[in-house]
Amino acid sequence: MIHLNKFKRANLTFFLLVLFLSSLFLGACAAKEQVKQKTPIKNEKSKIPAQSLSSVWKLPISISKGQGEFYKAVGWYSNQQIYYVTNLNQTSSLFLYNLLTGKSKLIYKTVNPIINVQISPSKKYLLIHSSPSSYEGLVTIIDSKGTELLKKTFPSYDLGFEWNPYDESQVLVTKFKQDWSFQLYLLDWKHASTTELNLPQPFIKWIKKDEVAYLSWDQTSPSLVAPLIFRGLENDKERIAFPKLIQFSAYPNLLMTVSAKQGDSSFADYSFFDNKQTKLFSFSIPQLTKFSDWLVPFYDYCEEKKKFITFRPNTSGDVDNYTGGFQLISYDLTTGTSEVIQEGLDNVPISVSPAGDIALIGNSLEKIIDINKKKSFYLIKE
Repeated sequence: MIHLNKFKRANLTFFLLVLFLSSLFLGACAAKEQVKQKTPIKNEKSKIPAQSLSSVWKLPISISKGQGEFYKAVGWYSNQQIYYVTNLNQTSSLFLYNLLTGKSKLIYKTVNPIINVQISPSKKYLLIHSSPSSYEGLVTIIDSKGTELLKKTFPSYDLGFEWNPYDESQVLVTKFKQDWSFQLYLLDWKHASTTELNLPQPFIKWIKKDEVAYLSWDQTSPSLVAPLIFRGLENDKERIAFPKLIQFSAYPNLLMTVSAKQGDSSFADYSFFDNKQTKLFSFSIPQLTKFSDWLVPFYDYCEEKKKFITFRPNTSGDVDNYTGGFQLISYDLTTGTSEVIQEGLDNVPISVSPAGDIALIGNSLEKIIDINKKKSFYLIKE
């Protein structure tokens, strides 16, 4: 009997111990679940309302000693990161700057001065044009981490480039001599091949993966307008898309044309078409004349928000005598509305961020504009 009571007590003790350990285990699991539920969604804190972008920017950019002097900004990698170039003696460095952290990251360094950097439409690749000598251009293709993918030299006085947005392994390269005679090439950097093209004009845009467009200017009889030609690269077939244009630009699934307003050439008509040449939207602005043609102010297009941003002169007239300044205006292709961003500006290059809320402007893209707040700041201390 005594042994039986001892056995019962032992069982009771064991049962209580198991119950105690189970409660500890369940409590720990519940605590972990609560912590898990309280953990914020990743990157939730990094989301910044578009209305307050500039309030968190770390500006001006601080360039450390030994990294050279600011030469120019070259465009966007993301909505909060921009590329810029510094020069030190004959060398150049390409940096990626984060507007939120204020930190610069060295992407690539050259032993020759950088002339320009072209960012691919997807932002995955960059084309660096540097100059080993006055009559030689070095083309270097890198990825966004700075890894070299191709290097090729073109004997030339100057070079022009046009990425194929439908196949980024291809770049149109226009090689200019000192007398501005030219030759075009199709550079396929993935296959390290260069094909000479027989095209009559130096400034070419991609319309499709294997089709390009250009204004067919008559060199023997100068004119203020020219027909827009679409031409297949594989079959050389041509067709006239528009008979009389001043300028055009092509984006994926969008064509923008500039023409003199019918009946009043003191105004320019900007028209936008889809890939079936159906007109989507148009607007007119005052036009400034030059000695032999018209001035088309700088512009850029935000594909994500379907917004076209350009400089607009306040009045028509002659560009040499014009002192009226320019408005920076955003046109919404979806709603057909427009909005003035800033006034009293010079006509200078512009590069809009992928989300369309910020723009770099200036001859060196040295200023940044918060489009929503309509405020501008210098990238580098004045």
